[in-house]
Amino acid sequence: MPGDEQRIRLRAAEPHEASALSDLALRSKGHWGYSQAFLAACRAELTVTPQRCASGAVTVAVRSGRILGFHVLEGSPPDGQLAALFVDSDLIGTGVGDRLLRHALGSAGRQGFRSLALEADPGAEGFYVRYGAVRAGEVASGSIPGRLLPRLTFELSSP
Repeated sequence: MPGDEQRIRLRAAEPHEASALSDLALRSKGHWGYSQAFLAACRAELTVTPQRCASGAVTVAVRSGRILGFHVLEGSPPDGQLAALFVDSDLIGTGVGDRLLRHALGSAGRQGFRSLALEADPGAEGFYVRYGAVRAGEVASGSIPGRLLPRLTFELSSP
């Protein structure tokens, strides 16, 4: 079909993509204006391993061979976690995040999850709230001592 090469395709991540996904996560995090020192402190926490990619928990958005972003779903029903959702920094605000989040929520519902929790970057909290997430408190950052992150929850309806 004409235009198919411009469509975003969602698929399971492959183990050899782990490094590219880790780099994308750091670029995405950098969108919020953090210093290089801050981003370096986040590197370990944002690293995606080949094992995680092989687990089936990681979904990538791809267009014309380029990875645009990804999400990670974890946990066992009924309560899960959106462990990550990142869009490459030059694509933030273009609809890729919308596509990934809708996919994550739909996939979680089909897997039997009734709630999906996440720890959001403070800059991204509004994005998740627009899709129905509710603030459930704060949690300590795993990378930056003394930093608190919004803990958000999506309540999912039955499929």
